[in-house]
Amino acid sequence: MEKVTLGISGMTCNGCVRSVTRVLSELKGVSKADVSLEGKNAVVDYDPASLGVDQLKRAVEEAGFEVTN
Repeated sequence: MEKVTLGISGMTCNGCVRSVTRVLSELKGVSKADVSLEGKNAVVDYDPASLGVDQLKRAVEEAGFEVTN
């Protein structure tokens, strides 16, 4: 497992946090996604053999948010 922190902009409420958490957690290979409204980020534990950082970023962007790093 590896860990990556993604900066996320566009989250304005706890509903946004739940949405980002859900889309990341549903990806095959993600074991944990901690999303912070205050920190404007997501810390994701994932299996690099199953998916890459680009796929994590794409999932966040497809949910309507912007990845800032």
